[in-house]
Parts: sequence; structure tokens; C-alpha cells
Amino acid sequence: MALQGMLSGDPSKRSKVYLAIGALSLVKAIAVRRDRDRFRRELLDAGLFLGAGLALRRFSKMKAQKRQELESQVPDWMADAMRSEAARSGLRSIAKQQLGRSEPEPEPTLRDRARGVLASL
Repeated sequence: MALQGMLSGDPSKRSKVYLAIGALSLVKAIAVRRDRDRFRRELLDAGLFLGAGLALRRFSKMKAQKRQELESQVPDWMADAMRSEAARSGLRSIAKQQLGRSEPEPEPTLRDRARGVLASL
């Protein structure tokens, strides 16, 4: 999984999933402990998933702290205004306008390129 995809969304929920998968891998490693190769693979998988889960949990806490710091710096009247439905719809319309203007033009098709070449002859 790409790092950006792992960190997007709600990292606290993803951390719980990774920790659960790591715990299951650890239980599976204990169950197959007689087969050395499989035991090592399962133990490695458990360690990787548990490590990713712990890292995501730490990232989630850090993200929440940063959000709280930023929100504490915004005046209360501005925060209340941004939570209103009118402000949200206004922001949505501005975002749609900005994104609508920045859309890339579609690439010309093979037929369009061929017509361009024939027109230049």
C-alpha cells in the first residue's frame, strides 16, 4: 500500500485494522511454530503489521494535536462562522469553480492528430 494512501482518511481506524491483522498473524505464527520457515514468515508479517499499526496510531495522535493547535489559533467567531451551513456551501461553490477552471484539456485522439497532420500538408 502506498504511504499516501495509508496516511489518508482516518489513520486511527486504519491503525486498529493493522493491529488486528498483526495480532492474528502472531496467533497464526504460534499455531504453525513447528514449521520453522512458515513460523518465521508469519512472525515477520505480524511484526510488520504491528509496526505499521503502532506508527499509524502515533501519526493519528500527532495529527489530532496539530489540528487542535491550529483550531486554538483561530478566533472563536471565525470558527463559528466556518461551521455554518452557508459558509460550507460557499466554500463548496468556490472550490468547484476553482477546480472547474483548472481541469486539463483532454488529449487529442489519434483521429484529431491525423487530421492536424493532413491539414498541415
